[in-house]
Amino acid sequence: MERVPILKIGDILLVSIQVDMSDQTALQLQEDLAERIVATGSHGVIIDITALDIVDSFVGRMLSTIASISKVLDAETVVVGMRPAVAITLVELGLSLNGIRTALNVERGMELIAAARADDLGHSDGVDDAGDTDVETTASP
Repeated sequence: MERVPILKIGDILLVSIQVDMSDQTALQLQEDLAERIVATGSHGVIIDITALDIVDSFVGRMLSTIASISKVLDAETVVVGMRPAVAITLVELGLSLNGIRTALNVERGMELIAAARADDLGHSDGVDDAGDTDVETTASP
């Protein structure tokens, strides 16, 4: 079974989905991501779906479930890189992706998370105090 790598950038976890999401891969991603949020204390999750040409109802629900799990674990979720055809499909399927913010690219997604974190901390400048830019990768065999 393939696993989706989870990268750590500062206090944000970046998930770049580059493979077709089978049901098992999606369920494993949910579990892996929840464990990484807890282990790292990350406050943001960016899910990059640029490589996905098609999203079915299962993947749409999986994104919503990941956002819900992340929120319970004190992490904001932003989905980035959504293609127009994917957005149209999600709307046609009636999936509103509640609790998920979207951005055009990873950079804008990081800005959204930093701004949300600054609001949570009571800052008005939108700057995240973490400041570290370490990058870790995990991909289990």
